[in-house]
Order: sequence, then C-alpha cells, then structure tokens
Amino acid sequence: MIFRQLFESSSSTYTYLLGCEERQQCILIDPVIDTAERDFQLVNDLGLELICTLETHVHADHLTGAKRLSQLAFSMIAAPAMDELPCVDIGVKEGEVFSVGKIDLHPLFTPGHTSTHHAYLLDQGGIKLLFSGDALLIEACGRTDFQSGNAEDLYDSIHNKFFNLPGETLVYPGHDYKGRCVTTIAQEKTRNPRLGNNKSKEEFVSIMNGLDLPYPRKIAFAVPGNQMCGTCPDNVPENIRKHCG
Repeated sequence: MIFRQLFESSSSTYTYLLGCEERQQCILIDPVIDTAERDFQLVNDLGLELICTLETHVHADHLTGAKRLSQLAFSMIAAPAMDELPCVDIGVKEGEVFSVGKIDLHPLFTPGHTSTHHAYLLDQGGIKLLFSGDALLIEACGRTDFQSGNAEDLYDSIHNKFFNLPGETLVYPGHDYKGRCVTTIAQEKTRNPRLGNNKSKEEFVSIMNGLDLPYPRKIAFAVPGNQMCGTCPDNVPENIRKHCG
C-alpha cells in the first residue's frame, strides 16, 4: 500500500492518501480545498488514479476539497450516508466495507464531535490503522459544543469503538496543532488528558463543558459549503475562493 500523510497548515488538517499499488488506484480521506491541486499533483506523480475522496464528517474549520478534486480527477465523492448529502456519490455505513482497489476500509460510526461522524479502520498486513477524524486526536479529542455535538456520545464512541482495539493500533487523526503525526490506542488510553487513566464519563463531560473555546473562524462558510461537498458559498473569502472550481 502507498501511504502519504498530507498537511494543510491554516486549519492544521491532515489528509490521507491510501493507494493500491496493484491496481494503481487511490483514495484521499478528508481533503482540503486549499491543497486540492497539490494533492492532485501528488496522485499524478505517484502514477495513481484517484477513485474517490472520503469524508469523516461535515467539517466546520475548512472547506473540503472533494468537489474540486472531482473536477480535476473525475473522482467520486464518498461520505457518511447518514448525512444524506445530495452531492455525495457513495454513502458509507458501519458494517459495510468500503473498498478502493485492494484497500478495505471499515467505517465506524462514532458520533459525539458531530452526530454523524465516522472513522475508518484499516488492517494492513496485521497492522491496524485507525483514521479517527476529529473524534480522537493526539492527547485530545474533537470538541462537542456545536454541530449536534454531544460529550456523552463522544465518550461512548471512543470507549466502545476505539479503546477496545489492540493497544498497538496506529491512530492517524484529522488534525494536530503541535506538529505530531501519529499516536496509538495504548498511548491515548494512558496519556490523553481528557480520556486517559480510566476517566469516568462524568469527568469527561465536565472537562468538555469547561473548555470555553472560540468558534472556528471558518464555520460560517465551511459548514454550508461542506454540505454541498466543497461548493464555495457567497461568503467565502477571496484567498480561498481562488481554489474554487
């Protein structure tokens, strides 16, 4: 498998390229419109065909590159079926394997950050890779104070879907703000300040309710734009509009 972890600096978002060498096909998980052309060029440089983009959820901090990449690469758009977005070509569901080439991703319904959030689990030769989206981050987790977020649901998602995975499972998050790239389930069960060391649900909810974070600065155009798979609304700033197809 060809694997690349790509970074978009303004929203500290990670995009993941997973490529099937045998069939020369690939997928991009959580692409960003700002770096869509860069990612398309990388796909070409690797001699791959971009079959589809795949979202973990409707993002509030950046515009997805899904639509722009569909214009560049004629790729399909995949996202959680529960969102019922008319612009999506493939709706993914827990219990239904999502495959590109010989890469088999197992969707995990993990609400809490948003009510329809999904993560994706890959078993690569006995090594498990978890693309956790914004549910579980490195020594952190996604916030739960907007977009149908719910701290109790997020606690249950992480404990029931993530923390029962093998400790050596590699966790690749949707964001990191400190230059870190990867963590493991074992590390998060021990060191995560919000969830580690067997914190109770009550402790977790109290922590999340006390974060007092400012709203994402792009939320006013990111959410409606992402509900249209990356179509730029009228209120998109000019520095981002230049990337709109």
